[in-house]
Amino acid sequence: MIRFQIFERTGVNLHKTLVDAMRAGELRTFEATKRGRRIQHKNVLYPGWMNWSAHDGMINCEVISPRKPGREWQFFSAFLGRLADRYADQIIGINIQFPAATSESGKRQVKKRRRTARRR
Repeated sequence: MIRFQIFERTGVNLHKTLVDAMRAGELRTFEATKRGRRIQHKNVLYPGWMNWSAHDGMINCEVISPRKPGREWQFFSAFLGRLADRYADQIIGINIQFPAATSESGKRQVKKRRRTARRR
């Protein structure tokens, strides 16, 4: 999971601008679902989604990829690239956190069985 905050310039209302752009088709690579609270990439190669909320000039975002853990960076990279390309003039800064470390390449670790000596 990747968490980040977007700090917008005063009076810009970036959250509403982004949701409206997704719904109007101006921002075609992403779509807003669940009344604008969840963002998904339209290409299935970018796994997961992003939950977000806004208040007091800050947008709190959380990128989640349950089927492919450790691959949240793909969605995050695509979203961050779109922000930098089209909305950089409305943003003061972005703060990024990586709260939970994932296991190596998202694979589940398998416990090894101990061999016991045979009795004769």
